[in-house]
Amino acid sequence: MAAPSIAMESRHQSNCKLNKAEKKLLRKQMKAKHTLLRHEGIEIVSSATQNLVVANGGLGNGVSRSQLLSVLEECGLVDALLMPPNKPYSFVRYKTAEESRNAYVTLNGKEIIDNLGQKIILYLNFVEKVQWKELEHQTLPPGLMVIEEIISSEEEKMLLESINWTEDTVQKSLKHRRVKHFGYEFHYENNNVDKEKPLPGGLPDICDRFLEKWLKEGYIKHKPDQLTINQYQPGHGIPAHIDTHSAFEDEIISLSLGSEIVMDFKHPDDVAVAVMLPRRSLLVMTGESRYLWTHGITPRKFDTVQASEHHKSGIITGDVGDLTLNKRGVRTSFTFRKVRRTPCTCSFSLVCDSQRKQGPPSFPWNDQEASRLEQEYVHRVYEEIAGHFSSTRHTPWPHIVEFLKSLPNGSIVADIGCGNGKYLGINKELYMIGCDRSQHLVDICRERQFQALVCDALAMPIRSESCDACISIAVVHHFATAERRVSALQELVRLLRPGGKALIYVWAMEQEYNKQKSKYLRENRVSQGWKEEENSDTSIQGSLVEQLPAVGNQDVASVVPSIRDVQEGECHSREVANAKLPVHTNRTSFHSQDVLVPWHLKGRFGKDNAGQPLDSVVPCDTHTVFHRYYHVFCEGELEATCRTLQNVSILQSYYDQGNWCVILQKL
Repeated sequence: MAAPSIAMESRHQSNCKLNKAEKKLLRKQMKAKHTLLRHEGIEIVSSATQNLVVANGGLGNGVSRSQLLSVLEECGLVDALLMPPNKPYSFVRYKTAEESRNAYVTLNGKEIIDNLGQKIILYLNFVEKVQWKELEHQTLPPGLMVIEEIISSEEEKMLLESINWTEDTVQKSLKHRRVKHFGYEFHYENNNVDKEKPLPGGLPDICDRFLEKWLKEGYIKHKPDQLTINQYQPGHGIPAHIDTHSAFEDEIISLSLGSEIVMDFKHPDDVAVAVMLPRRSLLVMTGESRYLWTHGITPRKFDTVQASEHHKSGIITGDVGDLTLNKRGVRTSFTFRKVRRTPCTCSFSLVCDSQRKQGPPSFPWNDQEASRLEQEYVHRVYEEIAGHFSSTRHTPWPHIVEFLKSLPNGSIVADIGCGNGKYLGINKELYMIGCDRSQHLVDICRERQFQALVCDALAMPIRSESCDACISIAVVHHFATAERRVSALQELVRLLRPGGKALIYVWAMEQEYNKQKSKYLRENRVSQGWKEEENSDTSIQGSLVEQLPAVGNQDVASVVPSIRDVQEGECHSREVANAKLPVHTNRTSFHSQDVLVPWHLKGRFGKDNAGQPLDSVVPCDTHTVFHRYYHVFCEGELEATCRTLQNVSILQSYYDQGNWCVILQKL
């Protein structure tokens, strides 16, 4: 009798295991469903339809059209496969609902290997209709031209063989590629050349006949005298940039050899255009595309390209029925420029270094200079951009919402630097008051029926120890010296009652941390977050909190220098009197702690429209660039600064989407 019992028990255990597997699959399927709805607005239905959304099966996570189609066709006749660009999901429409149901049952939880050799699992759900955020109709940036087959295969081979990478000429092995310079050395730290230091030998003789031909055919108007040769291995790229206006003439041309590539162009208004550069093609940038749009190559091993043969060059369209992945090969580019001998007189004076009335400000070395810098590059700027800034600040950050909802009902909370007040109404059980230096932002808060006042974060008209909690989101990094940043935190603590808590967010120097790339970098498809001109890694290994001694009630003046020393030693940043502040390239990693960050103001959001509803603003065609001062914090620097405060303990510190964050409590 024992044998049947054992067999029955074995079958029972097998059924249990099967049930656990099914439950696990169902949980993951439900998670995929909620993620698609929350982040993409894709509505799932419970009844079988002809349409399915395939989570994890998209161009954005390395699945090609042919690869996914072969899997889907095992379950029935596929009527259409739609793969939105850069998305980790796809839509499939089968001929019948029965075939769709078969795919739903058969392929849910199916493992496939993506184009990088990694295992991914597909999760399918029914949808009533396919939907995604479509790309607007795009055209090439004005002044941009791509000429296919500009040279023959034999000429390509000859050019590639002419490069002697072992020759002792001006060449560099950057962190991500090999580079050679001719005529003048191109400096990646400022996208410029030293016009007083030409390189011996000029351009290679082999280039001469090609340049003469392109001049004769009208593709270029100036014969170049500077050449940079870059060799890119698959997976490598170049950050978004604009070649300095005053350095070179209008035309910048680039010859692609060895492999095709997708180059990303981006307008200051966040319009992005992906352009395919075929092998043996010539890219010519003039006018707006050369002076106003950034260009760069996103580091990745596969590009999203048109699947059909008739789409060889130009824009990568949003045709989701005609997109696939293309594996990159080794690409060598010959980029030619003509050094400019007179000031640039382009039509883009607001972003032209030749036409700026004054250069960037110097780093402030005393409190008076810092105050003037903040007035011009923080206070005035936010007053000018208030309407546009407010239109971009509408989604609360989850960890900040969590902090506010964790507070006891009836708590009095101050939002220091409240902006447009997006956090003032998060928890209706709190009594919240906002304050900001910008009158126009405070006006927006009041129109939204929030309590808000205009004041300076260094001297707030709020009674001491009157608040149960405070939040300071993206404010302290606008103060221009270490002493003023400490003072801002001291003022914050002054408002707290004993036991009260404060949440502080500041921008992080490290825009990639523990393999987490910040939203700031993810939004730029042209940026990888590495420094081109050096091989050094600017991130800190280990927390500074562990390296700095507890300072207790020491005098602030005696502690601040030690903070600055840590910054210099760990972040490769040094405060130098009279040094010009660098202008940061948006959506790229930071190379300096103290920077000016551009804000491109669209005309309809000018000062006269600040605080107005979007449907009532007065449209116009102006485009103005403002620069905001930031001191971006290194890992551990915010905690170290908080430790200089009296009667405070740090409850928690963490990294959140490109920000260093601290929760502290008043003792």
